Amino acid sequence: MANSIRKVDYFYITVKDRPGESYQILSQLADIGISLLAFTAVPTGPDTTQLTLFPEDSNLLLDFAERAGLSINGPNHAILVQGNDELGALTKVHESLFKAQVNVYASNAVTDGKGGYGYLIYVRPEDFDKAAQALGI
Repeated sequence: MANSIRKVDYFYITVKDRPGESYQILSQLADIGISLLAFTAVPTGPDTTQLTLFPEDSNLLLDFAERAGLSINGPNHAILVQGNDELGALTKVHESLFKAQVNVYASNAVTDGKGGYGYLIYVRPEDFDKAAQALGI
């Protein structure tokens, strides 16, 4: 199926939609050694953006947020799939979830241009354990 499938935590931070907001958060995380597995930024209104952070170590992120006085939502749970970018790679993942009757309500995928891909899968909290079992994690 894939080279690696694992459960990951993610957290939301809502910031003002202005230049430098993501940079400020990301540079602070890098400065204190918080490694991210993934990151997204999505507008949530006319002047706000939601940053979604997928830390390698959730406790480090929570400690940072507390010290920085940031309002953070999480941990929430997703599934991170990483593997070789081959025709039908995502199909195999979705087939396993379909057979388990698990609905994917959101997902994001990207290739690295060198033959690999990463894929984030969001399922409803009540289906998370069933999805994890279907994917062998």
